[in-house]
Amino acid sequence: MGYRTINEANEAVIQKIIAAAPFLTDVVPAKSVIPELEDCVLLHAGPPIKYENMTDPMQGSCVGAILFEGWAEDEKSARELLENDKVKFIPCHHVNAVGPMGGITSPNMPVLVVINKESGNEAYCQMNEGIGAVLRFGAYNEQVINRLHWMKDVLGPVLSKALKTFDGGLNVNVLIAKAIAMGDEFHQRNIAASLAFLKELSPVIASLEDVEKEQRTEVIQFLADTDQFFLNIAMATGKAMMDAARTIEHGTVVTAMCRNGENFGIRIAGMGDEWFTAPVNTPQGLYFTGYTAEDANTDIGDSAITETIGVGGMAMIAAPAVTRFVGTGGFNDALEISNQMTEICISENPNFVIPTWDFKGACLGIDARKVVETGITPVINTGIAHKIAGYGQIGAGTVHPPIECFEKAITAYAEKLGFKG
Repeated sequence: MGYRTINEANEAVIQKIIAAAPFLTDVVPAKSVIPELEDCVLLHAGPPIKYENMTDPMQGSCVGAILFEGWAEDEKSARELLENDKVKFIPCHHVNAVGPMGGITSPNMPVLVVINKESGNEAYCQMNEGIGAVLRFGAYNEQVINRLHWMKDVLGPVLSKALKTFDGGLNVNVLIAKAIAMGDEFHQRNIAASLAFLKELSPVIASLEDVEKEQRTEVIQFLADTDQFFLNIAMATGKAMMDAARTIEHGTVVTAMCRNGENFGIRIAGMGDEWFTAPVNTPQGLYFTGYTAEDANTDIGDSAITETIGVGGMAMIAAPAVTRFVGTGGFNDALEISNQMTEICISENPNFVIPTWDFKGACLGIDARKVVETGITPVINTGIAHKIAGYGQIGAGTVHPPIECFEKAITAYAEKLGFKG
């Protein structure tokens, strides 16, 4: 296999991840960098899924994307397109992209562009819309569609102009290193990273002479109001890092974790593009006033790419403040979670040092063998969507992937190496 042992192959994957040099370089229309995004083609989160098997929030996101693109004039017409197989679906992960929650991405939506300069590969993610009724949670009312058009016509172009003033783009590793020391874990808590991003961008945006003052003010205010804006940058960064690591094509390090509301899917380095899936769980956590676990949608979204690179729930100790928000207790509980995650990981990331963990690096390299051996599955922090489209986020919590995904991956890799059961 080119490596003498699985451990040697896994170490090569680890070194590829550590060497990654992600830079945020631009914001562009999705279709300009993803040629597969033609008319009536949508990207979705998670492993492959048919429209009829999507949960209501993801189906609602599809309706919203169609209305945004103008492929239909109203909800009824949009659903007719969807129910009569007039729309083609592609997983985000298959085209160098990731998407939060439903992950529905259409041709004219602006996407963040992160380049991994160590390997030369790119990854994309749509921008965070803020909180409340938003497309990623299945909302598709007029306010949602109008915001998407503003992001296409104003937010995306202004950020593109601003980012191009940085020589080679914005170094994302530097932003993460700063923000992890300020209490972010980059899945449910991104407020420090989002403010660090704003600190870098706002002077540049304010000086853009070819942008109207009103638009400059709107963009800066939107960034200031959107605490989770950096999540989508972190997602594209994670995708760029792990896609480069996947080029090793050997070993048992998990290179992707994602969910589509029906199934949870993982990839491991030694099995390339193959998905190993099992039915998703439902997040457990705290609910906003007026909602209960009965209202929760099943686990959904590509945002677990953050846990795949060792942050998010894996780095709970980095963000003690978030443990109460996701319903996992206090500081000692966060410490216990991160300590437990070391049992299924191979190494630590020296680029993401956590002061509240005695300056240890974030967990690095989930080893599917260790998951199967210990029965410990990764902890994923996540927002909780209402099971009915249009309600949006109703809480936050944690969720675990089904262990069957890891068992299937290890069995397949053993067979690839010539082992027989």
